[in-house]
Amino acid sequence: MKFIVTIDRDEDGVWVVECPSIPGCVSQGETKEAALENIKEAIALCLEVRAEKGLPLTIETRQVEVAA
Repeated sequence: MKFIVTIDRDEDGVWVVECPSIPGCVSQGETKEAALENIKEAIALCLEVRAEKGLPLTIETRQVEVAA
């Protein structure tokens, strides 16, 4: 499965990665590469927990256009 993730740096310089289509699925790393590897594990674990609890594996996300 492929998922879109967001990548940002916090005020301490740590890379924070989130998977918007899985509520609460967030990870981090000292480097961008480490954070991306960590989110892969987090996604797998989040999907496992959601399946065990009978929750939908993902929620719907969409891209919208906003005039600026």
